[in-house]
Amino acid sequence: MALSDDLHIERLATGLLARTLPKAEWTHEAHFAAALWLLRHRPDLTRADEIRRLISGYNEATGTANTDKGGYHHSITLASMRAARHHLASHGPEAPLHEVLRLLMASPQGHPGWLAAFWREEALFSVAARRTWVEPDLAPLPF
Repeated sequence: MALSDDLHIERLATGLLARTLPKAEWTHEAHFAAALWLLRHRPDLTRADEIRRLISGYNEATGTANTDKGGYHHSITLASMRAARHHLASHGPEAPLHEVLRLLMASPQGHPGWLAAFWREEALFSVAARRTWVEPDLAPLPF
């Protein structure tokens, strides 16, 4: 799915909510697109407990088990939501989401390995970080 306009971002986000988004379309960019859409249109679903419920349910619906080794990851999700919130706030409320997404993907957070600057691999991929929020152990997040 091309995420080059707001309609495609909305379709992706509503597919996530309905648990009908094909698993192959749930990419790094799609995670951020959905986060931006939720932050703007459904902020009630961006609280830590709600986003966990939403993504865990989507994972289960697409055959991805939420375990201590795979599926939902709380620290990565919350760090990504903070990054998305920061990028969205740096633009006006009328800024097209696809433009915010394009700029976010051109930023350091657009690289799938962006969290390695803040957490050691052992800390980020620990069971504790998957289940709960674990503070970065290399550097604080800039947002």
